[in-house]
Amino acid sequence: MTNVNRSAARAAQPASGEVSGARQVLCRIFTMRNIAVVSLVVYFAVFMAYPIFSAFAGSLHDWNPLIDKYDWVGFDNFVNVLTDGLFWKSLWNTAIYSFFSILFRVVLGLTLALLLSSKLVKCKDTLRGLFYMPTITPLVAVSFVWMWMFDPQFGMIDKITGLDISWLNDSRYAMPAVIIMTIWKDFGYATVLYLAGIMALPRDVYEAAQIDGANWWQTFRSITLPLLKPTTLLIVITSLISYLQAYVQILVMTKGGPGTDTYTISYLIYDQAFQKYNFGTASAMSVILFVLTGILTILMFKASGDNTEA
Repeated sequence: MTNVNRSAARAAQPASGEVSGARQVLCRIFTMRNIAVVSLVVYFAVFMAYPIFSAFAGSLHDWNPLIDKYDWVGFDNFVNVLTDGLFWKSLWNTAIYSFFSILFRVVLGLTLALLLSSKLVKCKDTLRGLFYMPTITPLVAVSFVWMWMFDPQFGMIDKITGLDISWLNDSRYAMPAVIIMTIWKDFGYATVLYLAGIMALPRDVYEAAQIDGANWWQTFRSITLPLLKPTTLLIVITSLISYLQAYVQILVMTKGGPGTDTYTISYLIYDQAFQKYNFGTASAMSVILFVLTGILTILMFKASGDNTEA
């Protein structure tokens, strides 16, 4: 009787080979690589693909989730946006802000990178860290500090320069003030990238130019700038994408004022969605901004001549 029970127990238990095989299958499925890939796909679907799809769908509706309103209107939102004077003013403000911020970011970053890579400057590592510090500082904190610095009563900008300007309350100076803050915060990013690019440049090319009698300006114009073209393109494109979405600094420093003189596209989207609750109009603006960013990026790649031909 005992032998019969033991035989039945053995029959009920799975074979050791089957257990090890199933364990190997599970190990192959739940590898770190597969878990990472699935996590990235879920993250992209939830936090990127779904919001983009919702924005495109919402742009075709009269949408207000606060009152559960979601009525089809077709392209009416786009017509209203494109015939709105404030939209075009915000687009112009965004273009001015982006152009000057990118221009000075590139020029200042390249200038400092050339200085730091030369033999004229000491304590290079310390200066690199100091220049890069503003880049990793939270934008909200930087915006608040610069807002206080531009204050006409106790701000240090007017005291140091001897000027008497109400920077953030004057339509002539509000946008330049925001641009100055942006340049100060972001030039370190360009400096570090240009430094990396300069260090990777081939030395033999410079030696050949020196043997041929080329001066500093000829070397810089004919060798350094062309070889740094990919770095410049990277800085310009990433800066453009970032500055077309400028919102935090506007919200903290000027709130779009005085009047609407510092409205940008992203701030206008915020105003339409969370101040006026026109989520359909805000979604249409978001779609236009998305398309505009893609077009400008493609045009930059085309203009740079980086498209390779077989």
